Amino acid sequence: MKRTSFLLLTLVICMTLQAQQRRRFPREVFTTDTPMLHDPVMAYEDSTYYIFATGLGIQQMTSKDRQTWNVSPNPVMSVIPTWAQDSVPGFRNHVWAPDVIKWHGKWWLAYSCSTFGKNGSAIGLLSNRSLSFPIWEDEGCIVSSQEKRDNWNAIDPNFVIDENDQPWITWGSFWDGIQIARLDSTMHIAAGEQPRTIARRYPVKEAKDNLPKNPTSQYAGPNAIEAPFIFKHDGYYYLFVSWDYCCQGSKSTYRVAVGRSKSVDGPYLDREGVDMRDGGGVPFIEGDKKAFDAIGHCAVYHFNGEDIFVSHGYSIAHEGASILVQRPIQWTTDGWPVLLK
Repeated sequence: MKRTSFLLLTLVICMTLQAQQRRRFPREVFTTDTPMLHDPVMAYEDSTYYIFATGLGIQQMTSKDRQTWNVSPNPVMSVIPTWAQDSVPGFRNHVWAPDVIKWHGKWWLAYSCSTFGKNGSAIGLLSNRSLSFPIWEDEGCIVSSQEKRDNWNAIDPNFVIDENDQPWITWGSFWDGIQIARLDSTMHIAAGEQPRTIARRYPVKEAKDNLPKNPTSQYAGPNAIEAPFIFKHDGYYYLFVSWDYCCQGSKSTYRVAVGRSKSVDGPYLDREGVDMRDGGGVPFIEGDKKAFDAIGHCAVYHFNGEDIFVSHGYSIAHEGASILVQRPIQWTTDGWPVLLK
């Protein structure tokens, strides 16, 4: 009995000490000034910056200064909706390329459900009243694509609100390139709306035999364009896209190009007037082979009086791992964005 009592007392003491240690040394987050991530998007609320990125259930982190980031081990989505797993063969919980926007007093977060190199995909939707509240509400599917049915891929969503307070979504990768569609008041595709292509890597008329082969997928083909992001500035909508290939570490060739339009649904033209549907685009940033082998999947924001470019870059110092890239943007006299170091 004495031995049993001693063991019970020891167990109680250990549990008490562990509880005290948990209270004293919380493990909710860890802090870093060089977060490793893929496909980052950013938001700002109540003096706090938020990042959401590709990961198991969507990676998330916060910062007060955009320099030091508190990385949460808890994903945005603790449970993946059944509809998402049923809709996309092979998809489980590795959620890609989110986007987040505040519209009409609510935060909306879109995310990609897919498997690498195939266009059987879906874009899901979550909503929340505050970014600080950990529980997001499942709003179902915004749009989906099916292999052998659709010549586009429902991944890499980006929300944009036009000058009439009308929400739109742009998305896509490979196949027939970047798509856009008008949304309704619930942030789903509006009734009767059909996706329209607004950008391709190569013109449709260009012979397929002349195009480089896709080194990452036997299914997707060579139309290597994805990750659209639309940013409005001084009367123009600027469409940023990623050209070429991600996800190969130091062998990645990702780079960013941009075009602009007076209308949110295009046509988007480059500096020479070439339509992005015909392969146009102004090269914006690529790997410098000093700090980064490649840079892509970007977002652009106006925060606290400053326009900033956000993306991931395949870091040479980190042996090809993808890390957060942030750069200020300035605008030329003829209205084109340029990056500052």
